[in-house]
Amino acid sequence: MAVNLSKNGPAVTAAYKEVVDEKANTNWALFTYEGNSNDIRLADKGDGGLEELVEELNSGKVMYAFCRVQDPNSGLPKYVLINWTGEGVNDARKGICANHVSSMANFLKGAHVTINARAEEDVEPEAIMEKVAKASGANYSFHKERSSRFQDSGPQGPVGSVYQKTNAMSEIKKTNKDNFWAQAEKEEEKRRLEERRKAEEERQQLERERKDREAKEAALRDKRDKERASQIEQQKKFQQEAANKEQEKCREEQEEEDQTAQRKAVRRGESVEKANEAASLISQRAVNPRDMFKQRERGITPSDSDVPCAAPASPQPEEPPAANSYVEEVTYEEPAQVEETNFYEGTEETSDRGSCARALYDYQAADDTEISFDPDEIITGIEMIDDGWWRGFGPDGHFGMFPANYVELI
Repeated sequence: MAVNLSKNGPAVTAAYKEVVDEKANTNWALFTYEGNSNDIRLADKGDGGLEELVEELNSGKVMYAFCRVQDPNSGLPKYVLINWTGEGVNDARKGICANHVSSMANFLKGAHVTINARAEEDVEPEAIMEKVAKASGANYSFHKERSSRFQDSGPQGPVGSVYQKTNAMSEIKKTNKDNFWAQAEKEEEKRRLEERRKAEEERQQLERERKDREAKEAALRDKRDKERASQIEQQKKFQQEAANKEQEKCREEQEEEDQTAQRKAVRRGESVEKANEAASLISQRAVNPRDMFKQRERGITPSDSDVPCAAPASPQPEEPPAANSYVEEVTYEEPAQVEETNFYEGTEETSDRGSCARALYDYQAADDTEISFDPDEIITGIEMIDDGWWRGFGPDGHFGMFPANYVELI
């Protein structure tokens, strides 16, 4: 991955400008990475020159140092770029940071000498100043020529001399440099592939979990829908059964009302027949019992000669009139007082004043000498004054006559 100079760009750029500014006291700046990321930050800066800078280098980090020194030949300011890779840095990190050297060189422009250092022997101030003196030549200022002419992508040998300091560890590392970088790149590529594989496995696992979760939610939703539909169906069934029961109840009540009405109609017809029968009996009499009762109440004693000798024959039922119809009373000639007196005397002898009877039919009084009653009502204090007409106390306490065949004794 490429180096990131934008995150801490203002601080890094400000430190670099202080070093290249000849009027500033700061003559060196040290840059490194934030943790294991590729973000460059300012590690430290100072005005103590190479001696102070070398003391800040860490053997466990990859660092970049930019220092301003004075050319011993011309006295002009020269700039040194040190690419420091500590011996304690792991190989994978070394492989990644090796690709950042050119980017840092482009950022820290103007370096006259570039040093790739791995140990303290590579950054001795005397050796660095010697390289600066040998590399100066006719170049007096980095502002006059492009800095690319002075960049060194690898270890730079001495200029103008055949002498070269020998370092056994450096020679071994230089010999195995190509193999090391190739191995580091392979390991880095392998690591990237492994990360891609793990990321793909995680994505697939998340996708499977998502599908399983959606399937479970769909199954649960279907189950709830079925349960709700079943409850609705049961509720409809209960409502239908309740409606059927209500209809059946209404039908039974209607049938019961119809039967009651029929029974009442039958009783009413029987009452009409009985009324006709009583009217026939009354019409066949020579003396009107109602008139006799009225005369008795006035204190007139009928004579025995007025009492009829023979009982009237049982009448045959005629065409029944309408219910509660009034039967026209037949007008008879008033018999002699003697006969009427004998009739009452005989009647009083045979009457039973303590008898009670239950009404079989309803009867409405024609005047105040009769009583009214409905079926199943009780008539008390009955006086059996005649075969067809009796007297007694009605349900309302009124005393009067009523047809004998409308009741039954109890």
